[in-house]
Amino acid sequence: MLTSDPMGTPQTLQLSSESHTGIKIPSGQIAGGKFIVAAGDSKDLNLDFDACASIVTQGNGQYRLKPVLHGGEVALQSSSSSISGTVIDSVTRQPIVGGTTVVAVEQTDTGGVDRVIMETVADSNGGFAFCPLPAGTYDVVISAVDGTGIAYAATVITGVQPGNSLGNVPLTAALVPASITGTITSSTGSAAISVDLSVSALQSITVNSSTVLVTVPIAAQSLATATLFTAAGAMCAANTDCAGYTLAVPAANPSLGPFTAGPAQTPAPPAAGPVNYTIDAIAFVSGAAPQLDCTPSNLQTNQTSMSTPLVVVSGGPATAAILSFTGCN
Repeated sequence: MLTSDPMGTPQTLQLSSESHTGIKIPSGQIAGGKFIVAAGDSKDLNLDFDACASIVTQGNGQYRLKPVLHGGEVALQSSSSSISGTVIDSVTRQPIVGGTTVVAVEQTDTGGVDRVIMETVADSNGGFAFCPLPAGTYDVVISAVDGTGIAYAATVITGVQPGNSLGNVPLTAALVPASITGTITSSTGSAAISVDLSVSALQSITVNSSTVLVTVPIAAQSLATATLFTAAGAMCAANTDCAGYTLAVPAANPSLGPFTAGPAQTPAPPAAGPVNYTIDAIAFVSGAAPQLDCTPSNLQTNQTSMSTPLVVVSGGPATAAILSFTGCN
């Protein structure tokens, strides 16, 4: 049911291959990469279903299930495999009133982008927890919008490991969000073809003298990344399918700090100056399990449609340059 529908009318959720092959959880989304069941043994598993990231809006107005799940053995779920904390307002030192707070656990890929490993929405008291998480080092990235529509700068706590409790994590209010709109096209190179898309808003941080692009959760839309679907349309370029997007993002630079053991984190306030974003899109085979598509399968732009830096201001719109996927199957 759509929150925008006061009647709460149920919407049909279309299935792709799931109706024939079941719902798959790739090894990369299982804590530790696997679990082993010996002869005569049994295992209890915890399955985390990310509903917000699992619904694809199709060009015909229908909705399709693209499951995003993580799994792990229940035996692994302990304080030593969890990350938890509480989000608060940096001024009031109280939970953020109303609205939505999205928390993402991220790790840096080979391209220098922090990709979302798991995400959740904090409860009304600002609390959040992730479990089970495999051993490793993570960045925890938090974005929020309160009940009056005020956005908070993305807050990044680096160097977090399973077993760490962050305590209170303060977020800095940053007026109303900005909006970034754009268009993504897909083709074989000579003909239109539909693909599934994961679209993210990235901001740059510096960690140990290295530049990393973190994925900024889109709190106003209750998710870390947007899931789209290209389709034929009158506005598409010749021989392409296309999809439009709008991302509501904080009009502030990130607040950044390393993890510190104790009752609270102390990230630095957001830096002054221009607020730059990069739009990142990944193409997947339409209706399939997480199977990459197109050549290349990942595109980015930090430019507007007028070939200027993609800079946002509070309450203002910005239009990103078109991302065009080719070589899609």
